Amino acid sequence: MISSADVQGLLNHWWFAYDNALFDEWNDMWTSDAHFSCRSDTGKTAFEEFVTADAQGLDAVIAWQTDHRLRSPHPLRHGGENIHVTSATVAGADFRSYIRVSQIVGGQVSNLSTGIVHGRVAIEDGRLKIADLNVVLDTEDSTVLATKGIAPGTPS
Repeated sequence: MISSADVQGLLNHWWFAYDNALFDEWNDMWTSDAHFSCRSDTGKTAFEEFVTADAQGLDAVIAWQTDHRLRSPHPLRHGGENIHVTSATVAGADFRSYIRVSQIVGGQVSNLSTGIVHGRVAIEDGRLKIADLNVVLDTEDSTVLATKGIAPGTPS
């Protein structure tokens, strides 16, 4: 059975390698049929084109990630938070987490975004790899939860 610690280790490695442009490590962390998607929650940001992705297959995922990273600031930090497994077998596991993205501006930390991540990891070539990673960046202004029609017992 794939453990939460294994999933956390892989995702932590991915975000670190991504942020630090360790391009040579990237291919080994994704399955050959990997899928990556990213979008904002509103679809109405000034940077929508920059963050929107729907890449299928290792080559397409790596190409999008490389282009996006080269056009992003450095230093850049993606922090995966509250990573937890929602289902697991010996061959794969589904997970979800938060993400917090920051950069440095004027010598100070500047938050770029937060978001929700859903994904799947799978065993390929005897190693745990990312099979699916779906990021939805938070851009909607926060409001009181009850005003959104969400309550106990209602589907979300």
